[in-house]
Amino acid sequence: MAVNSTIPLFRFEIEPDLVAALRTATERVLDSRRFVLGDEVAAFEREFAAFCGVAECVGVANGTDALELALRAVGVEPGDRVATVANAGYYASAAIAAIGAVPAYVDVDERTLSMAVAALDPVLASVRAVVVTHLYGRLADVEAIVAAAGAHGVPVVEDCAHAHGAHRKGRRAGAFGAVGCFSFYPTKNLGALGDAGAVVTGDSAVAARIRSLRQYGWREKYEVVLAGGRNSRLDELQAAVLRAKLPWLERWNAARVAIARRYREAFAGLPLGVPDLGDGDYVAHLFVVRSRHRDALRAHLAAAGVGTDVHYPRPDHLQPALAHVAHSRLPVTEAACGEVLTLPCFPGMRDDEIGRVSEAVRAGAVALATRQGAREGAPRRMRQ
Repeated sequence: MAVNSTIPLFRFEIEPDLVAALRTATERVLDSRRFVLGDEVAAFEREFAAFCGVAECVGVANGTDALELALRAVGVEPGDRVATVANAGYYASAAIAAIGAVPAYVDVDERTLSMAVAALDPVLASVRAVVVTHLYGRLADVEAIVAAAGAHGVPVVEDCAHAHGAHRKGRRAGAFGAVGCFSFYPTKNLGALGDAGAVVTGDSAVAARIRSLRQYGWREKYEVVLAGGRNSRLDELQAAVLRAKLPWLERWNAARVAIARRYREAFAGLPLGVPDLGDGDYVAHLFVVRSRHRDALRAHLAAAGVGTDVHYPRPDHLQPALAHVAHSRLPVTEAACGEVLTLPCFPGMRDDEIGRVSEAVRAGAVALATRQGAREGAPRRMRQ
């Protein structure tokens, strides 16, 4: 790679052994002549449920459908309020809106940017469910959230789209709440070759409802017994691909965390907020820093050939589609959305690329802090 080439935010690297496994998986589906809800889907559901440490997995078309169908399965109906956060890309908000329910946004923790239990407590008496997002690949304070919600009889839906394989005290993402929802979009830690999703749960009745809802609400063919059903089936090809890739997931997670560790070391002492690594509860789906000079730092990195993105620039409660709905201020959420910046962090990223990103970030952060300091005094250190 040329020195001045761009380092992408994400690059899909396929090791030769995986290429062979994907070819075998694809050929197996073609040879079966079965493309929808066949043996591959059933096998992936068993294997992913076992990986997550739960009894049931139901494959669906994508992660947003997973959230919607999970909410329907735990009893959310039109007009119900659902507690969630506003800094996670509108995906939970879209699922809530698809039901005709109403989001009740709560603020996030300053350090983790995940749902703050103290902010959730005041709304629990008025909501039908809680969606907690494991943002950027780090488990939220999900045990405390489940305990608080449980005291009010409110089910918790985990949005695990960023957190495949994250674990805490022997439990993986998706195994804490009533249900866990996954996206397998190609850039996820476990990605398909297109859209795909799944719901995991320890409740067989909830799993049965989701299996019905993913196929029109059928109890049997052409007999619709559940309202709100749709065509949302994980197809055989994507299930076979996911089966081939699942054994690689923990290796890929380790590679992501190793890159995150190098970034943390390189950014020590800079006026940046950087993520904690934790002990298994962070799988580095995204490496997100916080900077008071986010846009200027992003421009500096672009000039240095470093791809970046912002996850996510506008909080849900300030989206134009919700302009007609009154919402409370979310000061931590709103401040964070103006500061977060995502750096490249993906399996297969080379040492020289990690070094280039680190050097560019250090140079940019120091230059911007020096410039700001000259105007208003010494820069403050971002909270980590």
